[in-house]
Amino acid sequence: MSGGPDPSASTPPADAAADPRGFYTAGYSLADRTEADRMGRWRALGARSKADHAVALCARAGVRPATLVEIGCGDGALLAELGARGLAPTLDGFELSPTAAALASDRSIAGARRIEAYDGEHVPAPDGAYDLAVLSHVVEHVQDPAPLLREAARVAPAVLVEVPLEANRSAGRPAKRAEAARIGHVQFLDRAAVHALVSGAGLQVAAELSDPLPHAHHAFFAASRTARARAALKTGLRRALWRVSPRAAERLFTVHYACLAQRR
Repeated sequence: MSGGPDPSASTPPADAAADPRGFYTAGYSLADRTEADRMGRWRALGARSKADHAVALCARAGVRPATLVEIGCGDGALLAELGARGLAPTLDGFELSPTAAALASDRSIAGARRIEAYDGEHVPAPDGAYDLAVLSHVVEHVQDPAPLLREAARVAPAVLVEVPLEANRSAGRPAKRAEAARIGHVQFLDRAAVHALVSGAGLQVAAELSDPLPHAHHAFFAASRTARARAALKTGLRRALWRVSPRAAERLFTVHYACLAQRR
C-alpha cells in the first residue's frame, strides 16, 4: 500500500474505501510503461526520506531491531532502503495488493525473508514475532486504523508510524481534500490523532519527528519552468516556517510526521 496509486492520474480505478485491494492493485498495475517507471521513481524518492526517518527514530529511542516487518509494504521500495541501510538483518513485508507484493518479492532486498500478500487485517505471524513493526504511509489509507495499530503492537513491541498530517488549513481546502481522497486517503490526521491511535494500541511514543520534505518531493511532478519555480518557493517558505515553529507549521500546511512507539 505504501506509495499508493498514481497521484497524477485523472481518475481513480476503484474506490479506496469500498474496494481497497482493487484500488491499490490498479495503482501498481499501470499499463503505460513510462508512467509506471515514473511512479516507481516517485516511490523510491519517498522511500529514501521514510528510511531516513526510521533510522533516526530508532537511534533516538535506542531500538536496534534484529527482525523488522513492514505492514503495507507496497512495491518494497522502503524495505529495500531499510535493508540497504542495515536497520535490521531480517526483514519481512506484507501487502494488501497481490500485484504490489509480487513487485516487492522480485526486488533484491538485503535481509528479506518473507514478502507476501495478506488480507489487510491479520498479520500472518505469531505474537511478538518481530522487534519492530513499520506502518509507513498506511494509516491514512485505512478506514478503521485502530485494529491495524493493535495488530502491529501484537506482532512487535515497538511500532513505527509515519503519516502526512493533513488536519491543517491548507489541506482542508475542498480541492486538496478531493485530491487526497483521490489517491486513497480516508483519514486526515493531526499529531494528537496519531498519539490517540498509538495509545489505544497499548503503546507510548518514545521518539518523534516532523519533516516538511525537501525540494525534490515538491518538484517531482512539476512539468514546467513555472511549476518548478512555484515548487522551489513552496519548499523554501514551508521549511523556513517549520524551522521557526514546527507545531505552527503543522496547523498551516501538510508535513510528514513519524513516531516510534513502544509497549507501556
